[in-house]
Amino acid sequence: MKIVFHGSNALTFREGLEALLESEHEIVELPDMLISDEDFAAFEDADVLVGVALNASLPAPRRLKLYQVPGAGVDGIDRSALPSSALLCNCFGHETAIAEYVMSALLSFHVPLADADRRLRTGDWKYWAGRPKGMRTELGDQSIGIVGFGHIGKAVAARAKAFSMSVSVANRSPIEEHAHVDTAYALDDLADFAGSVDIIVNTLPLTSETEGLIGAEAFARMRPGAIVVNVGRGKVIDEAALFSALREKRIGGAVIDTWYVYPDGGNSTPMPSQFAFQELDNVVMTPHMSGWTHGTISRRQKVIAENINRIASDQAPVNVVS
Repeated sequence: MKIVFHGSNALTFREGLEALLESEHEIVELPDMLISDEDFAAFEDADVLVGVALNASLPAPRRLKLYQVPGAGVDGIDRSALPSSALLCNCFGHETAIAEYVMSALLSFHVPLADADRRLRTGDWKYWAGRPKGMRTELGDQSIGIVGFGHIGKAVAARAKAFSMSVSVANRSPIEEHAHVDTAYALDDLADFAGSVDIIVNTLPLTSETEGLIGAEAFARMRPGAIVVNVGRGKVIDEAALFSALREKRIGGAVIDTWYVYPDGGNSTPMPSQFAFQELDNVVMTPHMSGWTHGTISRRQKVIAENINRIASDQAPVNVVS
């Protein structure tokens, strides 16, 4: 088979792939922007494409059997551009890394390591035990609400429970009794859910149903000190509503890892929103890094290889996106 890795994201998973494959294949590496006739021909002739973008501007992969996204989100794939012969699959493996990111971000609001270090270097003992004004808060006293209870949601809930936090979940489908969940809500009850917790973590993917799901109504119901963390897709949280709530300090703050504007061929260094989040003092901004670890790469590469092996032996792949 001809296996084509398209773009810099996909190429991250290329090195060492042969050791995981059960038979020999032709493997082609292509840049994000196809330039030469050879690039276009390789894309068109691929049996397996590994990438994160498929649309009408790209050649039609007429022989394609599998489009493998090396991540969870498939919002960059125009499914109408897939031939009827092709299956669309994704992979996960990022939940451990993202859950660690979430807990690290939340702990930073309660354990001021950087500030304590900075102060002590100048002889300022503000946080010294025994001084009432230096006492800090504890994460375990907080309640956390997780929007979406898939791979990431489950991993965050388990770690939140390890800190003795109260855990609520808002999910599309009903949640059976779960050791890490205290209270469950339907997505239709999102406003009530938003008003019941100290922290809201979005883990949902972007679909036509989830875009703008967390909007003005939910922000109006949030507690004044609420912290919002977005590690799902940026546009699940309404951009204007989030900025307004932060600028007017109607909520306590936000940690944003997934955004509304990303680098592309025309601009490699854009600001991540049309709004000036960078001017706010109650937001932590990171560049979609929460799941990007060596462990994530290794776990996803194994899934990519498994699906190639399955397609090569006429078996059904795993993680087929319906």
